[in-house]
Amino acid sequence: MRFLLAALLISVGISSAQAAEVIGSAAAGCVVDAQQLSLDGTGYQVLRPSRNRSWGHPVTVGFVQSLAAAAQAEGGGGLLIADMARPKGGPMPSGHASHQNGLDVDIWFRLVQHPLTMAELESPKPIQMVQGNGVSDSWTSAQARLIELAARAPGVDRIFVNPAIKQTLCVAATGSDRGWLGKLRPWWGHDEHFHVRMSCPAESLDCEAQKPFPEGDGCGGELESWLTKPTSPAPPDRPHVQTRQLPEACVALLKVK
Repeated sequence: MRFLLAALLISVGISSAQAAEVIGSAAAGCVVDAQQLSLDGTGYQVLRPSRNRSWGHPVTVGFVQSLAAAAQAEGGGGLLIADMARPKGGPMPSGHASHQNGLDVDIWFRLVQHPLTMAELESPKPIQMVQGNGVSDSWTSAQARLIELAARAPGVDRIFVNPAIKQTLCVAATGSDRGWLGKLRPWWGHDEHFHVRMSCPAESLDCEAQKPFPEGDGCGGELESWLTKPTSPAPPDRPHVQTRQLPEACVALLKVK
């Protein structure tokens, strides 16, 4: 009800003092008072800025900024930030079923040593990091470190990566502190980028969290089952058809111009 009231206040030109809040799930949700990630910040640039998909809950924006600064401090190169969410979240016209509630962000594995031009940002060239059931020659310790930094960051719920990439990280990880590997969830199509999903903010009572994944590093039978499946190519950026019902509050929010 409070979200319907907020949408009504906005529709009649009254500013809402409500803090940013996540509603619903990644595949059926929206975000109130989303924050836009600056298109060009310390250690990162936003790809395809004309698509206007660089919005999210402040915890997502803060995560990107912190990760970029940490990667830059280690000399790993500048990050290229792909889709986050639309200004109010909700379904995107193409490319994703998720990225709806302001808690998702795609980050390319490609690291840049010099800022890209606007033309390069609008038509970027990815680098494939997977070849067959293993990583390609483009994979380096810089990509491995970036994934570990992201997985260890506060507030990160899970990270979707190609199964071959997780396998590589499982083999390379040393020491007993392997809990961060459990956050890496195998999923086809993530061979030139990884997909970070933040946890529901404590104050967002209507945020729908995903079911917890199994304890441990996830480097055993679960991962092996993925590696024995036929490789599934990344889906094209085709028009999205919403199949899950949006929360009533999101329907009202997304109607507001």
